[in-house]
Amino acid sequence: MRFVKYHALGNDYIVLNPADYPSWSQPDESVIRTICHRNFGIGSDGILWGPLGSATADVGLRISNPDGSEAEKSGNGLRIFSRYLWEHCIVSTPDFSIETPGGIVQVSILETEKLIRVGMGRVSF
Repeated sequence: MRFVKYHALGNDYIVLNPADYPSWSQPDESVIRTICHRNFGIGSDGILWGPLGSATADVGLRISNPDGSEAEKSGNGLRIFSRYLWEHCIVSTPDFSIETPGGIVQVSILETEKLIRVGMGRVSF
């Protein structure tokens, strides 16, 4: 299984690139639960499924919680995915956008390349 695992401020996510899994439209809930299980799987706070195509942003992303449900956004997950996109030369400019189920997020890779700014928008409950 091809994957990359990153951590950011106490959260860890697994990035799965759909190009590595052409027979999957997206991992199903049972696969996600197995992968994210800390004792019997790789262990993580969720799965980042992307990059995906997007008509409204530079790339698309689906975020799965460890129970298999979908998340609209995750600040640390978006920072991790942004680092993945930058390190793998999937984006070529330090400012880009990511479409999530919770909306479009603006990202900036700062000059040091060690800091990533993600515009999460206003909190809504």
